[in-house]
Formats: sequence, C-alpha cells, structure tokens
Amino acid sequence: MSEAPVTGYLPAIFCAEFDSPIDALIGLHVPHDEAMDLVAAAWHRGAVRCVLACVDGGRAVAAIRLPDGRWAGCNAFPEHLCGSLAEAERRLRKLVKRGRKGLVGVL
Repeated sequence: MSEAPVTGYLPAIFCAEFDSPIDALIGLHVPHDEAMDLVAAAWHRGAVRCVLACVDGGRAVAAIRLPDGRWAGCNAFPEHLCGSLAEAERRLRKLVKRGRKGLVGVL
C-alpha cells in the first residue's frame, strides 16, 4: 500500500482511544454504516492516517492513527485546516484548554 499525499494538517481534541478507525467514529456517534463507508473510501486512496466525519448537528469528528497503531477519536476543527504541521500545532495550542490533550491529524 502506498502513502497517501498530505493535503493538510487538522488540529483535533483527543476524546478516547480505540482499536480501529471504525470504532473511533462510532464512539463519537457517527452511525455504524456511515463509519464503515468512510473508512472503506479512505482506505481505497492508500495508507490512512486520519478519517474525518461530521455528525448530526454539524460537529466535526476524526479518527486519527496513533504511533502505536491504535486510533484516537477526536473532536476536529476543519475550519483550522493548515498547510504546515507547525501552523497546525500553533492553532492546536490555542484550542487545548484545562488539561485536555490534542493531536494533529494528517489528511
């Protein structure tokens, strides 16, 4: 499987850790069928590091691959999509409050 090209860096707030991207999306209240379709479509493009979804009400969520192979379920901020990792990390520092953890997803 080849690496997918990077199109942007997405700041996200960590919610919980899961075994798969499908579990992460379902844990964030994405319907099961939609989560499976999103992950299948993402895998079709090549290596997947982040799957972005929108739940009812318009809240953006993401499943982000962690270095150990597990997946983080996160609240995502697509309006803060950045062209560089440094810019995404800077924006993430502004979003993270009260001891919460944040991640940068690679789209």
